[in-house]
Amino acid sequence: MIRLTAPLTDADVERLRAGDRVLLSGFVYTARDAAHARLVELIEKGEPLPFDLSGQIIYFVGPTPAPPGRPIGSAGPTTSYRMDPYSPVLVAHGLKGMIGKGKRSDEVKEALRRHKAVYFGAVGGAAALISKRILSAEIVAYEDLGPEAIRRLEVKDFPAVVVNDAHGGDLYEEGRKRYAREG
Repeated sequence: MIRLTAPLTDADVERLRAGDRVLLSGFVYTARDAAHARLVELIEKGEPLPFDLSGQIIYFVGPTPAPPGRPIGSAGPTTSYRMDPYSPVLVAHGLKGMIGKGKRSDEVKEALRRHKAVYFGAVGGAAALISKRILSAEIVAYEDLGPEAIRRLEVKDFPAVVVNDAHGGDLYEEGRKRYAREG
């Protein structure tokens, strides 16, 4: 198990390989497709972003409302391919990590290699358990998006697996090859 603290550095990312299990601590941001579209629009217009992307991790999640005494409700990962049109631009502007579920496009994987970034998988179906690793949550942008607003989360030992690394490794492809039947 590799322990990492966000924000990430190039050195943090370069040591990771597809299949590595990690525990993330520090601060991560939430964003789904509507927020991603707004961020890319700001970049294209040359306008400032609501937070500095440098070294940051974005978790693809739309959490449920917080129950009494908790900073957030269930917070399971969203299917990542919906962010694929936006992710290469964000990675090119300093984003170092993304957390979600499912495969990424070839364009995203190339951006990870080119800009030294990583894609982590989180366990789908474990939203209530994952939320227990979130210590605080505050909205930093796009409150009008409700659950899809950008939030800054403080996390402690948030479990994830490296799916796509900065060296071209792809856990899904490696797993498929490992268990393929010869015909």
